[in-house]
Amino acid sequence: MLNLLPPEYKPELIASIRDEFLKSDKTIIVLDDDPTGTQTCRDITVLTSWDTAIITEELKTKPSILFILTNSRSLVESEAVELTKEIGVNLNQAVKESGREIIVISRSDSTLRGHFPAEVDALAEALERRDAIRVIVPAFIEGGRYTINDVHYLVENETLVPVSETPFAKDLVFGYQQADLKLWVEEKTNGNIKATDVISISLDDIRSLGPKSVVGKINSCKAAGVCIINAVSYRDLEVVAMGMLLATKAGKNIVYRSSASFVSILAGLESGKMVTPQLKDLDRINGALIVVGSYVPKTTLQLNWLLENETHRSIEIDVKKILDLTEINPMAAQIGDQIDRWLDSGHQVVIYTSRQLEVGIDSATNLGINARVSDFLVELVKGLWVRPRFIIAKGGITSSDLVTKALGSKKARVLGPIIPGVPVWQLDQTSKFPGLMYVVFPGNVGGEESLGEVLGKLNNEGRKG
Repeated sequence: MLNLLPPEYKPELIASIRDEFLKSDKTIIVLDDDPTGTQTCRDITVLTSWDTAIITEELKTKPSILFILTNSRSLVESEAVELTKEIGVNLNQAVKESGREIIVISRSDSTLRGHFPAEVDALAEALERRDAIRVIVPAFIEGGRYTINDVHYLVENETLVPVSETPFAKDLVFGYQQADLKLWVEEKTNGNIKATDVISISLDDIRSLGPKSVVGKINSCKAAGVCIINAVSYRDLEVVAMGMLLATKAGKNIVYRSSASFVSILAGLESGKMVTPQLKDLDRINGALIVVGSYVPKTTLQLNWLLENETHRSIEIDVKKILDLTEINPMAAQIGDQIDRWLDSGHQVVIYTSRQLEVGIDSATNLGINARVSDFLVELVKGLWVRPRFIIAKGGITSSDLVTKALGSKKARVLGPIIPGVPVWQLDQTSKFPGLMYVVFPGNVGGEESLGEVLGKLNNEGRKG
């Protein structure tokens, strides 16, 4: 199918986008429903707190992009809505106090899981932008997620598979039936927005006519309408970004729901440049810690490869046993003591949850199961007294809860992706282990050997000198 698409729009746009964005004198605020949204960015700040004073302080530095980690995908919808409203109110106040205008993106999973439209609507309401056009950009180039003829695809074994036919569509909390995004919007809004009312910007529009086609389509959208973006390349997203900036400049009010790829490009920054942490940032004495909480099939494939091919000490956390425990702290403390001994001896430690998925009676129960497991992993890491050389956290909820609840980090610097789609953070000085290298590894990114590849890059860097 890809070879049948029209040729890409030829003019290079990234420098022009950057100029247009800088002239707007705005900051892109990204509300990230788990930490993996930073996977295409480099040298930016992510906040795990949304107090008005903290946001105001950051906005006064006039950053191009500022992430706020909400971890709302771990919440039931009503809680996610209340949280989003709270952040939106704080953002409004921070804008007034800092004098810095903002562009807002609700960043979500590129496999269409998350609280849509609830979060986007709550954000628009809190920011007093109820009439804002909802622009949906799920294409995630680094992860092989493309939108063609309004259908969202995932690349598996060089084959385009509609996301409705993947395990992600069967998610126990955020499942869906439609890969056609117009029909998906109708499904997710329970028919309140009909597929026939959704506008889309096609690849033909983008590649033949460029940014002016984007402006024209946005101008045709009704207040609070929904617009779908088709894209299979960075250049497609560049055309869209330029068109959106021009439309915003002309007065259009837009709130975005996007994957990670679009974030950097909207600021005129190249998406996904790789980075390797510096030697001085890696502790070369103690062992490294890998915590695997994600249960998606790709994570299990990567975990099995790691366990079979890397030297390590490992402990499997029996999820069923955790769910049956009245009190999790004693078991967490016992396992934590063993982890400390291994880390102190320089061993590489892999902690992973059992691969048998425990299922509840409804979505709220399933979120509760996820929370219970995450709480156990938090207690493990919170109790450690040996600083790991670095930590790799596999899975969105896992990486979010560990960095906020176990490591107590209120702020981190996103250094950049170590492999496509896998960002490295450096934690702030208030965290349990100040300056720690922390790898946020999404559950659904990479190939079979990717977890081992990241581990190898960090270990080899740490052994230099």
